[in-house]
Amino acid sequence: MIALYCIVDDILKSLHHKEDIRVRVSDAEVITTAFVSALYFGGHQGNARHFMKLKGYVPQMLDKSRFCRRLHRLSELLLFMFSVMGKQLKDMAGAADYRLDSFPVAVCDNIRIGRCKVLRGEAFRGKHAAMRRYFYGVRVQVMTLNGIPVEFCIVPGSEHDSQSLGKLPFDVAPESSIYMDAGYTDYLSEDDLFEAELIHAKVQRRSNSKRKDEPHVAFLKQYMRKQIETDFSMIKEKMLRKVHAVTKNGFLIKVALFVIAYTFEKLT
Repeated sequence: MIALYCIVDDILKSLHHKEDIRVRVSDAEVITTAFVSALYFGGHQGNARHFMKLKGYVPQMLDKSRFCRRLHRLSELLLFMFSVMGKQLKDMAGAADYRLDSFPVAVCDNIRIGRCKVLRGEAFRGKHAAMRRYFYGVRVQVMTLNGIPVEFCIVPGSEHDSQSLGKLPFDVAPESSIYMDAGYTDYLSEDDLFEAELIHAKVQRRSNSKRKDEPHVAFLKQYMRKQIETDFSMIKEKMLRKVHAVTKNGFLIKVALFVIAYTFEKLT
Protein backbone atom coordinates (compact mmCIF):
# COMPACT_ATOMS: atom_id res chain seq x y z
CA MET A 1 0.00 0.00 0.00
CA ILE A 2 2.90 2.35 0.71
CA ALA A 3 4.36 1.50 -2.69
CA LEU A 4 0.99 2.21 -4.33
CA TYR A 5 0.80 5.59 -2.62
CA CYS A 6 4.35 6.49 -3.69
CA ILE A 7 3.64 5.64 -7.34
CA VAL A 8 0.36 7.58 -7.35
CA ASP A 9 1.92 10.59 -5.64
CA ASP A 10 4.92 10.62 -8.00
CA ILE A 11 2.64 10.48 -11.06
CA LEU A 12 0.49 13.35 -9.77
CA LYS A 13 3.62 15.43 -9.15
CA SER A 14 4.95 14.67 -12.64
CA LEU A 15 1.60 15.83 -14.06
CA HIS A 16 1.86 19.06 -12.00
CA HIS A 17 -1.48 18.25 -10.41
CA LYS A 18 -2.80 21.03 -8.15
CA GLU A 19 -5.37 20.59 -5.41
CA ASP A 20 -7.05 22.88 -2.92
CA ILE A 21 -4.73 23.69 0.00
CA ARG A 22 -7.69 23.36 2.41
CA VAL A 23 -8.24 19.64 1.83
CA ARG A 24 -7.56 17.35 4.79
CA VAL A 25 -7.05 14.27 2.61
CA SER A 26 -4.96 14.59 -0.52
CA ASP A 27 -6.02 13.29 -3.91
CA ALA A 28 -3.19 10.75 -3.76
CA GLU A 29 -4.63 9.36 -0.51
CA VAL A 30 -8.14 9.15 -2.00
CA ILE A 31 -6.87 7.34 -5.10
CA THR A 32 -4.72 4.97 -3.03
CA THR A 33 -7.70 4.12 -0.82
CA ALA A 34 -9.77 3.39 -3.94
CA PHE A 35 -6.98 1.08 -5.19
CA VAL A 36 -6.87 -0.69 -1.82
CA SER A 37 -10.63 -1.26 -1.98
CA ALA A 38 -10.30 -2.86 -5.43
CA LEU A 39 -7.25 -4.98 -4.61
CA TYR A 40 -8.02 -6.24 -1.10
CA PHE A 41 -11.71 -5.62 -0.33
CA GLY A 42 -13.51 -6.66 -3.51
CA GLY A 43 -14.37 -3.05 -4.35
CA HIS A 44 -15.98 -2.36 -0.95
CA GLN A 45 -14.84 1.21 -0.37
CA GLY A 46 -16.31 1.46 3.14
CA ASN A 47 -14.10 -1.36 4.41
CA ALA A 48 -11.08 0.17 2.70
CA ARG A 49 -11.76 3.56 4.31
CA HIS A 50 -12.03 2.03 7.78
CA PHE A 51 -8.88 -0.03 7.25
CA MET A 52 -6.79 2.93 6.06
CA LYS A 53 -7.95 5.02 9.04
CA LEU A 54 -7.57 2.23 11.60
CA LYS A 55 -4.00 1.42 10.52
CA GLY A 56 -3.00 5.07 10.47
CA TYR A 57 -2.31 5.34 6.73
CA VAL A 58 -4.95 8.09 6.36
CA PRO A 59 -5.74 9.37 9.89
CA GLN A 60 -8.20 12.05 8.72
CA MET A 61 -10.19 9.78 6.39
CA LEU A 62 -13.27 11.26 4.73
CA ASP A 63 -16.75 10.01 5.49
CA LYS A 64 -18.58 7.80 2.99
CA SER A 65 -20.47 10.55 1.13
CA ARG A 66 -17.52 12.93 0.80
CA PHE A 67 -15.18 10.12 -0.27
CA CYS A 68 -17.56 9.06 -3.06
CA ARG A 69 -17.91 12.63 -4.31
CA ARG A 70 -14.13 13.11 -4.34
CA LEU A 71 -13.61 9.82 -6.18
CA HIS A 72 -16.20 10.73 -8.82
CA ARG A 73 -14.47 14.07 -9.37
CA LEU A 74 -11.15 12.26 -9.78
CA SER A 75 -12.44 9.69 -12.29
CA GLU A 76 -11.09 11.57 -15.33
CA LEU A 77 -7.74 12.00 -13.58
CA LEU A 78 -7.62 8.24 -12.88
CA LEU A 79 -8.12 7.44 -16.55
CA PHE A 80 -5.49 10.00 -17.54
CA MET A 81 -2.99 8.53 -15.06
CA PHE A 82 -3.60 5.09 -16.54
CA SER A 83 -3.09 6.37 -20.08
CA VAL A 84 0.16 8.09 -19.06
CA MET A 85 1.51 4.92 -17.46
CA GLY A 86 0.42 2.84 -20.45
CA LYS A 87 2.06 5.26 -22.88
CA GLN A 88 5.36 5.12 -20.99
CA LEU A 89 5.33 1.31 -20.95
CA LYS A 90 4.54 1.16 -24.68
CA ASP A 91 7.26 3.69 -25.51
CA MET A 92 9.86 1.72 -23.55
CA ALA A 93 8.81 -1.56 -25.18
CA GLY A 94 8.97 -0.28 -28.76
CA ALA A 95 7.77 -2.83 -31.32
CA ALA A 96 6.42 -5.58 -29.06
CA ASP A 97 3.81 -8.32 -28.76
CA TYR A 98 0.47 -7.31 -27.22
CA ARG A 99 -2.58 -9.35 -26.25
CA LEU A 100 -6.18 -8.19 -26.59
CA ASP A 101 -9.27 -9.82 -25.12
CA SER A 102 -12.42 -9.01 -23.15
CA PHE A 103 -14.22 -10.23 -20.06
CA PRO A 104 -17.79 -9.61 -18.90
CA VAL A 105 -18.85 -7.95 -15.66
CA ALA A 106 -22.48 -8.51 -14.67
CA VAL A 107 -24.33 -5.87 -12.71
CA CYS A 108 -26.87 -8.36 -11.34
CA ASP A 109 -28.18 -11.90 -11.72
CA ASN A 110 -30.30 -12.57 -14.79
CA ILE A 111 -33.40 -13.10 -12.67
CA ARG A 112 -33.08 -9.54 -11.33
CA ILE A 113 -32.72 -7.76 -14.69
CA GLY A 114 -36.28 -6.42 -14.58
CA ARG A 115 -35.59 -4.70 -11.23
CA CYS A 116 -32.11 -3.40 -12.06
CA LYS A 117 -31.86 0.38 -11.70
CA VAL A 118 -28.12 0.80 -12.24
CA LEU A 119 -28.20 -0.08 -15.96
CA ARG A 120 -31.17 0.11 -18.30
CA GLY A 121 -31.81 -1.21 -21.79
CA GLU A 122 -31.21 -4.26 -23.96
CA ALA A 123 -27.77 -2.96 -24.98
CA PHE A 124 -26.36 -4.34 -21.73
CA ARG A 125 -27.69 -7.88 -22.27
CA GLY A 126 -24.78 -9.90 -23.63
CA LYS A 127 -23.63 -13.48 -23.97
CA HIS A 128 -20.54 -15.01 -22.40
CA ALA A 129 -19.59 -17.58 -25.03
CA ALA A 130 -17.04 -19.45 -22.89
CA MET A 131 -19.56 -19.97 -20.06
CA ARG A 132 -22.47 -20.51 -22.50
CA ARG A 133 -24.71 -18.17 -20.58
CA TYR A 134 -26.16 -14.68 -20.86
CA PHE A 135 -25.32 -11.82 -18.53
CA TYR A 136 -26.53 -8.28 -17.94
CA GLY A 137 -23.76 -5.71 -17.63
CA VAL A 138 -20.69 -4.50 -19.47
CA ARG A 139 -17.77 -5.99 -21.35
CA VAL A 140 -14.22 -4.79 -20.57
CA GLN A 141 -11.80 -4.74 -23.50
CA VAL A 142 -8.20 -4.93 -22.26
CA MET A 143 -4.89 -4.88 -24.14
CA THR A 144 -1.87 -6.10 -22.17
CA LEU A 145 1.90 -5.91 -22.53
CA ASN A 146 3.81 -8.64 -20.69
CA GLY A 147 0.79 -9.17 -18.46
CA ILE A 148 0.30 -5.45 -17.67
CA PRO A 149 -2.83 -3.68 -19.00
CA VAL A 150 -1.84 -0.68 -21.13
CA GLU A 151 -5.18 0.12 -22.82
CA PHE A 152 -8.78 -0.66 -21.93
CA CYS A 153 -12.32 0.46 -22.59
CA ILE A 154 -15.75 -0.47 -21.22
CA VAL A 155 -18.56 -1.21 -23.69
CA PRO A 156 -22.16 -2.48 -23.32
CA GLY A 157 -22.49 -6.22 -22.85
CA SER A 158 -24.25 -6.81 -26.18
CA GLU A 159 -21.44 -5.26 -28.21
CA HIS A 160 -19.42 -7.80 -30.15
CA ASP A 161 -15.65 -7.85 -29.76
CA SER A 162 -15.10 -6.93 -33.41
CA GLN A 163 -17.20 -3.77 -32.92
CA SER A 164 -14.88 -2.62 -30.12
CA LEU A 165 -11.77 -2.47 -32.31
CA GLY A 166 -12.53 1.13 -33.23
CA LYS A 167 -12.83 2.21 -29.58
CA LEU A 168 -9.26 1.41 -28.52
CA PRO A 169 -6.52 3.84 -29.57
CA PHE A 170 -3.97 1.12 -30.48
CA ASP A 171 -1.25 3.68 -29.78
CA VAL A 172 1.64 1.24 -30.19
CA ALA A 173 4.90 1.34 -32.12
CA PRO A 174 4.92 0.29 -35.80
CA GLU A 175 5.68 -3.39 -36.49
CA SER A 176 4.00 -4.37 -33.21
CA SER A 177 1.79 -7.48 -33.13
CA ILE A 178 -1.56 -7.71 -31.33
CA TYR A 179 -2.81 -11.24 -30.62
CA MET A 180 -6.60 -11.65 -30.46
CA ASP A 181 -9.10 -14.48 -30.46
CA ALA A 182 -11.48 -15.32 -33.28
CA GLY A 183 -14.14 -12.97 -31.93
CA TYR A 184 -12.16 -10.01 -33.27
CA THR A 185 -12.29 -11.25 -36.87
CA ASP A 186 -12.71 -8.22 -39.11
CA TYR A 187 -10.64 -8.38 -42.26
CA LEU A 188 -11.17 -4.71 -43.11
CA SER A 189 -9.95 -3.55 -39.69
CA GLU A 190 -6.92 -5.85 -39.92
CA ASP A 191 -5.96 -4.39 -43.29
CA ASP A 192 -6.54 -0.82 -42.10
CA LEU A 193 -4.34 -1.34 -39.02
CA PHE A 194 -1.48 -2.59 -41.14
CA GLU A 195 -1.80 -0.01 -43.90
CA ALA A 196 -2.20 2.98 -41.57
CA GLU A 197 -0.01 2.06 -38.58
CA LEU A 198 2.02 -1.01 -39.68
CA ILE A 199 0.42 -2.96 -36.82
CA HIS A 200 0.02 -6.72 -37.29
CA ALA A 201 -3.37 -7.98 -36.08
CA LYS A 202 -2.75 -11.63 -35.18
CA VAL A 203 -6.32 -12.96 -35.01
CA GLN A 204 -7.02 -16.63 -34.39
CA ARG A 205 -8.84 -18.13 -37.35
CA ARG A 206 -12.02 -20.15 -37.33
CA SER A 207 -12.31 -23.36 -39.28
CA ASN A 208 -14.32 -21.60 -42.01
CA SER A 209 -12.05 -18.53 -42.17
CA LYS A 210 -11.19 -17.05 -45.55
CA ARG A 211 -7.62 -16.44 -44.33
CA LYS A 212 -6.42 -19.74 -42.95
CA ASP A 213 -3.16 -19.93 -40.97
CA GLU A 214 -0.29 -22.30 -41.36
CA PRO A 215 -0.11 -24.82 -38.47
CA HIS A 216 2.91 -23.15 -36.86
CA VAL A 217 1.22 -19.71 -37.04
CA ALA A 218 -1.97 -21.09 -35.48
CA PHE A 219 0.06 -22.67 -32.66
CA LEU A 220 1.89 -19.40 -31.98
CA LYS A 221 -1.38 -17.44 -31.81
CA GLN A 222 -2.88 -19.93 -29.39
CA TYR A 223 0.25 -19.95 -27.22
CA MET A 224 0.50 -16.14 -27.05
CA ARG A 225 -3.12 -15.78 -25.95
CA LYS A 226 -2.85 -18.06 -22.91
CA GLN A 227 -1.23 -15.38 -20.74
CA ILE A 228 -4.11 -12.93 -20.98
CA GLU A 229 -6.53 -15.56 -19.66
CA THR A 230 -4.33 -15.81 -16.57
CA ASP A 231 -4.30 -12.02 -16.20
CA PHE A 232 -8.09 -11.87 -16.46
CA SER A 233 -8.50 -14.56 -13.81
CA MET A 234 -6.29 -12.52 -11.46
CA ILE A 235 -8.40 -9.41 -12.05
CA LYS A 236 -11.74 -11.20 -11.65
CA GLU A 237 -10.68 -13.02 -8.49
CA LYS A 238 -10.39 -9.61 -6.80
CA MET A 239 -14.08 -8.94 -7.52
CA LEU A 240 -16.90 -10.08 -5.31
CA ARG A 241 -19.74 -12.05 -6.83
CA LYS A 242 -21.53 -8.73 -7.33
CA VAL A 243 -20.03 -5.28 -7.85
CA HIS A 244 -22.10 -3.11 -5.52
CA ALA A 245 -23.08 0.31 -6.88
CA VAL A 246 -26.16 2.54 -6.80
CA THR A 247 -25.53 4.58 -9.94
CA LYS A 248 -24.30 3.82 -13.44
CA ASN A 249 -21.23 6.06 -13.07
CA GLY A 250 -20.40 4.47 -9.73
CA PHE A 251 -20.58 1.00 -11.28
CA LEU A 252 -18.34 1.98 -14.22
CA ILE A 253 -15.81 3.64 -11.90
CA LYS A 254 -15.56 0.51 -9.77
CA VAL A 255 -15.10 -1.72 -12.84
CA ALA A 256 -12.38 0.59 -14.16
CA LEU A 257 -10.71 0.64 -10.74
CA PHE A 258 -10.18 -3.13 -10.83
CA VAL A 259 -8.20 -2.83 -14.08
CA ILE A 260 -6.27 0.32 -13.11
CA ALA A 261 -5.45 -0.93 -9.60
CA TYR A 262 -4.24 -4.25 -11.03
CA THR A 263 -1.93 -2.31 -13.38
CA PHE A 264 -0.44 -0.29 -10.54
CA GLU A 265 -0.06 -3.43 -8.42
CA LYS A 266 1.93 -5.09 -11.21
CA LEU A 267 4.21 -2.04 -11.35
CA THR A 268 5.04 -2.33 -7.63
